[in-house]
Amino acid sequence: MSSEAPAQPFQGLASVRRFLSYTGGLTLLLGDATRYIVSMRFRFTEVIHQAYFLGVESAPIIILTSGFTGMVISLEAAAQAVAYGFSTLIGGSVAFGELRELGPILTGIVFAGRAGAAVTAQLGSMVVTEQVEALESMGVSPAKVLVAPRLLACVLTVPMLTIFADIVGVTAGFLMALIQVHLPGAIYWRSVQQTVIMSDFTKGLFKAAVFGLIVGLVACYEGLRARGGAEGVGKVTTHAVVTSIILIFAFNFLLSFLIF
Repeated sequence: MSSEAPAQPFQGLASVRRFLSYTGGLTLLLGDATRYIVSMRFRFTEVIHQAYFLGVESAPIIILTSGFTGMVISLEAAAQAVAYGFSTLIGGSVAFGELRELGPILTGIVFAGRAGAAVTAQLGSMVVTEQVEALESMGVSPAKVLVAPRLLACVLTVPMLTIFADIVGVTAGFLMALIQVHLPGAIYWRSVQQTVIMSDFTKGLFKAAVFGLIVGLVACYEGLRARGGAEGVGKVTTHAVVTSIILIFAFNFLLSFLIF
């Protein structure tokens, strides 16, 4: 008699359970860290240190990414605009895309790849070497000492980095328009002023703060659940970066739909 493989009707249920467990873990960690941040029960010097390590040291790659992106947008826009006689719209198109979408999301993605991975590796190494367990044995909350300063630093630095990314991207677009089609600076910057408004800039910064929260929260959560030595740290670091980037794209769509 031939035997059939047993059905596995609960595989989908297991995936849902893992998703809910992961979401619940992130929510609980966010709640603990927020409680310490709101009550000002964290070391301010540690926030400054993390802001420098995560933000300032991420600035060069973010500026390079934004600059090349602005030049590409301007290059494509300039070619089409001149062909159809709309060269006065080049500056506005570059600034519009940069301030509302590309500046925040590219900054968030690069920040996740550099700073998010660093945070996960730091905390993961502390877990596998039992430093976090030592803190807990002394009655010190890891959410207070480790998570809250890093989370606050991420939320503060990503909008700041986005400001630099916006400036560099729009300026790089101007340089490319000047080189490619010899567009006068007065026309380019007048188009920028006429196309974008202050709310485009502030809403982009709000999105950047949300992306910073996502990166910091996922990185800390993944780092604290590292197991299995160096191999385990590598796995959670990779998972943290991938999860952060996916969530950034998802929340970018959601926020764009709600606030624009």
